[in-house]
Amino acid sequence: MKIHEYQAKALMADRGIAVPMGRVAITVDEAVAAVRPLIEESGNPVVVVKSQIHAGGRGKGRFKEYPDVGGVNVVTDGIEGGIGAAEERVRELASRMLGSTLVTIQTGEEGKQVNRLYIEQGIDIATELYLSVLLDRGTSRNIVMASTEGGTEIEVVAEETPDKILKEEIDPAFGLLPFQARHIAYSLGLEGDAFKNGVRFLDALTKAAVELDTDLVEINPLVVTTDGAVMALDGKMAFEANALYRHPNVAELRDVSEEDAAELEAKEHDLSFIKLDGDIGCMVNGAGLAMATMDIIKTVGGEPANFLDVGGGAEKDQIAAAFKIITKDPNVKGIFVNIFGGIMRCDIIAEGVIAAVEEVGLSVPLVVRLEGTNVELGKQMLDESGLDLVSATDMKDGAQKILELTK
Repeated sequence: MKIHEYQAKALMADRGIAVPMGRVAITVDEAVAAVRPLIEESGNPVVVVKSQIHAGGRGKGRFKEYPDVGGVNVVTDGIEGGIGAAEERVRELASRMLGSTLVTIQTGEEGKQVNRLYIEQGIDIATELYLSVLLDRGTSRNIVMASTEGGTEIEVVAEETPDKILKEEIDPAFGLLPFQARHIAYSLGLEGDAFKNGVRFLDALTKAAVELDTDLVEINPLVVTTDGAVMALDGKMAFEANALYRHPNVAELRDVSEEDAAELEAKEHDLSFIKLDGDIGCMVNGAGLAMATMDIIKTVGGEPANFLDVGGGAEKDQIAAAFKIITKDPNVKGIFVNIFGGIMRCDIIAEGVIAAVEEVGLSVPLVVRLEGTNVELGKQMLDESGLDLVSATDMKDGAQKILELTK
């Protein structure tokens, strides 16, 4: 589960991690109202207006409706014109940003609608750095990643200058050890007060990652101010969904408007669904078989449109719901149902497919491969249903047939 920047910074601040002052706004008037207290409290006439969406690259992003407006805008009008001038500029920006579609490198061309803004105090920046704590599932340990290349996507740094990425593995029995924190701070070029503040920042951030069961905490950029303070100028957090029961306060921060509608619908029916970029819809029982099905589709030259595991004990209504979720995707040109009935009975799959097609119709080719418990009954039900479908003898046969039909 992901949360917005302003929510991540609130969690950080509660744990003693330094962040700039800021206020969230969902209306233009709220955005304007945030300007005066921020300037007066911080003593800095600069404010920053930030789009709040679950995607990176906001600073370089642009709005479809207003290509001249970025996802993150620094307002310097208050330097010469005073607070009133800053308020007017924020009003102008907020009226364009709220309700508009922001396109970034991570959203794709479709972009995401901005429904929240974060108005933040300006910071006198001396240095920009990169810092993150991420869960390495291979070792089941958190890893600290740091770089002097703050403000740049870490993927770009990893590709172009991998030697500028520092990694420290955290032993869960001891946490980040003092010598590790000092090594990171030294490698980032921190000195004097900035060095001390950086070590404290690292200690607090890694403890927060453990306490909150995060998959990722990313700060890009982490900034050193002109007076030696170390602060999270940006903040991203993602949480392990299976641990959310331990953090009801974090679960409440979920913004379903930022999540894929099909994936939300699948969760309501206890289905495992992930949307992909292909055009062949897949409905499979069992995560391993679902992965193998996607692999065989790619092997024969196709592209899967989704990962969809209906599970081993799905009922008729769940099968129907899964089928409807697939057909709602406008990119789907064909559907491959691949079922191996162990616990799951093939007649239940057939019954669910028939019910779904009767309800929503079938406008794309359908290939069905059934094997296992009650397979003959399942095939008989499909044959007698009158559905326009193609039967497959095995996985590869099914993948080849659906690819041929979609072309």
